[in-house]
Amino acid sequence: MNETVMTFLKAFLVGGALCLIGQLLIDLTKLTPARILTAYVVAGVILGAVGLYQPLADWAGAGATVPLTGFGNLLAKGVKEAVAEKGVLGAFTGGFTSAAGGICAAIFFGIIVATIFKSKEKY
Repeated sequence: MNETVMTFLKAFLVGGALCLIGQLLIDLTKLTPARILTAYVVAGVILGAVGLYQPLADWAGAGATVPLTGFGNLLAKGVKEAVAEKGVLGAFTGGFTSAAGGICAAIFFGIIVATIFKSKEKY
């Protein structure tokens, strides 16, 4: 099989599996979506901190780096690097430094969407 097709297939399978787990948690538990999203970030941090998430991210590419678990892994990786470089202070700054681009993009696009669309109350 073509290498590009395999890259897409691996990303689809891993990303789809993460979405499937999230949907099952929504359907089968009383967890709120906010708690599930938080659990995904925390799971990414824990798996990244113990060194298990990066091999998955290397293998699956965007299927593992784009979901919230990938964001958690990015935070853990940033903290590890900052602690190694700056000591204890790095534990407080590393996550923000490593995820600054994604956070800025989320804020920027959130402002754009908020100015284009009007919110409505649910009835």
